[in-house]
Amino acid sequence: MDAIAILADHVIATRYDELSEQTRAAARRLILDTVGVGLGGSTGQWTSDLFASSAGWGQGADAHVFGREGRFPAGLAALYNAYCIHNSEFDCLHEDAVVHALTAVLPAALAVAEARGGVSGRALIEAVVAGVDVAATLGLAGTAPMKFFRPAVLGGFGAVAAAGKIADLDRAQLINAFGAQYAQSCGSMQAHEEGTMLLALQIGFNARAAVESVDLARAGLLATQDTLEGRFGYFNLFEDGADLPTALAAMTGIRRIEDVVEKPFPTGRATHGAIEAVLRLLRRRACSEEDLHRVTVTVSPVAHSLVGRPVGPEMPANYARLCLSYCVARCLLAGDVAGAHFSSQALRDPQVLALAARIEVDTFDMAEPSAFGPSRVSITYADGTRAEETIGQALGHPSNPVSEGQRSDKFRANCRAALQPLEEARIVALEDRIADLDRLQDVRQLMELACPAT
Repeated sequence: MDAIAILADHVIATRYDELSEQTRAAARRLILDTVGVGLGGSTGQWTSDLFASSAGWGQGADAHVFGREGRFPAGLAALYNAYCIHNSEFDCLHEDAVVHALTAVLPAALAVAEARGGVSGRALIEAVVAGVDVAATLGLAGTAPMKFFRPAVLGGFGAVAAAGKIADLDRAQLINAFGAQYAQSCGSMQAHEEGTMLLALQIGFNARAAVESVDLARAGLLATQDTLEGRFGYFNLFEDGADLPTALAAMTGIRRIEDVVEKPFPTGRATHGAIEAVLRLLRRRACSEEDLHRVTVTVSPVAHSLVGRPVGPEMPANYARLCLSYCVARCLLAGDVAGAHFSSQALRDPQVLALAARIEVDTFDMAEPSAFGPSRVSITYADGTRAEETIGQALGHPSNPVSEGQRSDKFRANCRAALQPLEEARIVALEDRIADLDRLQDVRQLMELACPAT
């Protein structure tokens, strides 16, 4: 039996009543974060171009899209919303799996829930928890560096789990839906390397494919059955090394959504430890560029492979969000890293670029293939003194969580930044609705609050 059947059984067995309050709270917290990031991302790079170019990609009025009026076909809504969630690198993720665990899962679940109607908040929590379990478990099974973009490919498998749960697929249908998803899987690390809009759009492609795969399975499609372990299955083609049995065995005792990390900065997660270290150093001693004789940043091999890229004068925003030296330079000079620091004008700032070019980026000698921490920043000042700060788990990790105030501030700022900015009363109502998601009778009410008609 292929392991895809084990995942299908796990999805079907996931029941709201059997989830711990800790798991339910994690789901509510991360749904809030993801909805807010999606709203903020509705004004992100290339969103207008994407909407204009995709106008003929389908017809229907199934589901809402962040920042837009009206309704769209369910698959297209999932694509748009996933793109908005990831385009600013502000979305939550499971660090060890290297999967942005809700970015495809939540849009697919919401789209199917809106299309069906009458789907409760409890059902949404149940589906999201199952979807994150699937995406993170498959990511954790990989033991070699990524060559395909896991947040897209494995996010798609998680999205099938969540959307299939909402659609009440049976075991055979879920297995077929996973097979149909695999046939459509996409996600190149080249988009990550170059920082193009395709990085976020790849997640959107897989979210849309998940909605369509569920439709195909409900219609009776017979898809591949050995999707994960077959001769040409996922683990033989997409991963250079894997330990699937260990990951599957752990799935029975751990709800992976509890391990998901919230991002306090709109940058690649692998930059966050260094940013936090800089902030701590600045609290100890304020400095100007002239005060900085030497700055060295040391990160894990995985973090270095993801964000240890050179700074350049014509960087796209998505490249810069994944450029450790740029993010550290910005933080040193501005005392923060914010969305405004990735505008076209900000990315041409000669002072920041000059400082970033001077920052030395090094790696720790460590064996963990998926570890994002620790991160260390060392500064030698012009007067010869030296200071150093090391961060084990960066802010936002469950062991170093953001505060309720920080979470709410992020959510509200993202709501105000939407293409259709939300009024304060609506922001409060949306935040309260998600906090009370377990009692919500129809998920459509949530999206109607998030996407008001003008």
